[in-house]
Amino acid sequence: MPAVLGLNFHHDTAAALIVDGRLYAAEEERWSGVKHHHPARKGTLTVPTRALQWCLEAAGIEPEDIDAVWAASMRPNPAAGWWLAEERDELAALLPAPLGEHLRLLSHHTAHALSGYLLSGHDHAAGLVIDAGGSSLGSDFGPGRERITGYDLRPDRIDRLHQGMPTVVPSPAGPRRVHSSLGHFYRNLACRVIPPGDEPEGSMMALAAFGDPQRYGSQVRDLVRLGTEGTVRIGHPWGAADSGTPLLLGNRAWTADNVAEQPEHERADLAAAVQEVFAESVVHIARHMQRLTGASALVFSGGCALNSHLNGQLAADSGFDTLFVAPAPHDAGTAVGAALYGWHYQLGQGRLPEPTDAAWGPLPGALTTTPTGYRALTGLGPELAPTVAALLSEHRIVGWVQGQLEFGPRALGHRSILAHPGHAATRDRLNSIKKRASYRPFAPAVLAEHATQWFMSTGDPFMNRVATVRRCRADRIPAVTHHDGTARVQSVVTDHQGLGELLEHFHDRTGLPLLLNTSFNRKGSPILRTAEQAAAATADLGLDALAVGDTLLLADCVPDPRATPLRPLRTR
Repeated sequence: MPAVLGLNFHHDTAAALIVDGRLYAAEEERWSGVKHHHPARKGTLTVPTRALQWCLEAAGIEPEDIDAVWAASMRPNPAAGWWLAEERDELAALLPAPLGEHLRLLSHHTAHALSGYLLSGHDHAAGLVIDAGGSSLGSDFGPGRERITGYDLRPDRIDRLHQGMPTVVPSPAGPRRVHSSLGHFYRNLACRVIPPGDEPEGSMMALAAFGDPQRYGSQVRDLVRLGTEGTVRIGHPWGAADSGTPLLLGNRAWTADNVAEQPEHERADLAAAVQEVFAESVVHIARHMQRLTGASALVFSGGCALNSHLNGQLAADSGFDTLFVAPAPHDAGTAVGAALYGWHYQLGQGRLPEPTDAAWGPLPGALTTTPTGYRALTGLGPELAPTVAALLSEHRIVGWVQGQLEFGPRALGHRSILAHPGHAATRDRLNSIKKRASYRPFAPAVLAEHATQWFMSTGDPFMNRVATVRRCRADRIPAVTHHDGTARVQSVVTDHQGLGELLEHFHDRTGLPLLLNTSFNRKGSPILRTAEQAAAATADLGLDALAVGDTLLLADCVPDPRATPLRPLRTR
């Protein structure tokens, strides 16, 4: 029974364990309650203690049973030839002896790439990883880190064909190395567009749909230079972690400190320009990778792969026939990539099947308390899905906690809040409940066989890309249709253990094969993990109902839908 452990010790701390071909994976934030769980002090390291403990317990093994341990390196210093050995020793010392003795490191970007490639089902693919920064590039390149990395990926090799490199800029104080990061560029500008209190990158991506990219387009485009061979150069300091230097646009100076003073329509215009230039830059790199590799498939990962609008554009414009975005493209996913490396390349085991879900975490446990203002309907069994479908058809908002916890930043129907997609007022109510900006959209979860009837794409099982809503359908699903006519589509197979049966019942009742699906969490907190957390959050958020296992909590003001006569089915 071979067993391989993958770990990420940095922000988005996580553990992934493959035992006898089964993947267990969890993020430490789901226990700590700290979103993007990270070391308490910058520059230090942290072990995903509780996530690791759960993986071992769920697999029924002890640390001594693990054959290999891999982790992604991400220490930027020291940038000398011996940095990898030093980091390995530092990380190994944090683990129990049996695990520390087995620990080996691979580069941060390689772990990102393999978290997609080894689950993609493709034998030959181009790999592209773009984020704020990864492993050190070594002493020859100064204090450089992985920023943009391109791979030619095959079952027997991992060829790094493209690497974003630092440039030398002369200055009065002497030559200065500048290493531009598209990840930093996007966040840097987002901090000048989105006021404090809202997540910058995701909010800017949403706000961009309301703006005119032409207003600031030429000025933002001047900050980024696209060159031959897929190169991208960003003017300093816009490709660095700098939110203080004023960005001069027209007669305004944009900083993170004065963002709340800027008119929202102008912030939307700047957001639109940044999103457009950012997407152009990534497509430019992807087209170069297509020329280099001749592959028909592109596997995309790293923090920038969380930009679902970018991913929709990549799918359409990159020159590849197929785009596969890693199920968890953020840094927690490097634990999965590290485990897959050990499983496939070290132990020589066959690749895992291509997943249609990322339910790799713990079960929610039993619901033992009923919050004030709610009543419990227990033992519903096969009645649960049709009962919840009836509630949703009446435009009730329902917490949905079913099966194993999702791994990654998106709720995929295991720890979700669900709603009818047919009223724009539902979107507004949910944004109020979750304390989100009013312009933020919500995603649809659609039965896979119906996806192309409603959207100009088959969607993505991990909710990682947008698609255009078909015009003839948009007026029926305004709660999940964004201002620009797009939606971040999650395609759901009928045997999906969280949503498949529910979507079928909702489709039968309403003629709609889709639901609004958003993450079950409070503002600023991770997706919740347990049934008890869900009950408390249901009361705090004021949801109409909560389904956990075969138990349904109903708000006292909500009638039992089983007592209501069925309405005639809507035509499809």
